[in-house]
Amino acid sequence: MSTISMRKTAIAAVGLAVVGSLALTGCENGDDGATAQPAASAPVSAPAASAAPTGPSTDAGAAPAGAPGTAKPGQVFKIGEAAEVPYDYGDFKGSRIALTVTTIEQGTPADLEGLGLGDKANGKVPYYIRYTVKNIGTTDMTYASVGHVSGLLGDGTPAQSLAVIGRFEKCKGESMPKGFANGQTQTTCAIALAPSAQTKVAGAAYGGNPYNAANRSEAITWK
Repeated sequence: MSTISMRKTAIAAVGLAVVGSLALTGCENGDDGATAQPAASAPVSAPAASAAPTGPSTDAGAAPAGAPGTAKPGQVFKIGEAAEVPYDYGDFKGSRIALTVTTIEQGTPADLEGLGLGDKANGKVPYYIRYTVKNIGTTDMTYASVGHVSGLLGDGTPAQSLAVIGRFEKCKGESMPKGFANGQTQTTCAIALAPSAQTKVAGAAYGGNPYNAANRSEAITWK
């Protein structure tokens, strides 16, 4: 993994991970990325108490990867369009979700102040990739973390990603709530960094299994 990192305290690592060559670090339940610690450290929040409203009804049966309706490696979706994908991590093997990138919002460089990134954040502009996760399988996905969502620049190359330890109000990366069963939906968020104000984050990608985060051509994308 190509990373730029520094250590703020003995327990808080700060870094920017280059998504295009991202190796999974401390991967658990499909989450990925390097981390940054807010200056005013906030405790890691409990999972959201309630799920967001559910979207249109989809097939409730658990289906294997490659089942009809499953997104194909490299498939492109419009922002707001759902991709049906298998979710095979840890205790949640055999799960199935509908993943939808709903919006990509531009932040400001000032949003990064207090994260301890120093000159590593110079000139960079954060973008907030908001997406929903709907359980369309039969497994209970309580506290599952659906990560591997990253940004794409206007030319299709990967943006840098940033994960924050603790609460970051601009972009809350939520785990699935307790009792996350079939038909329930949760909204969460991923941070992507544009290298300058002149370059935009225009799309998003999902590189979780079986879409191979190490091979961009196999990731599914939203544009």
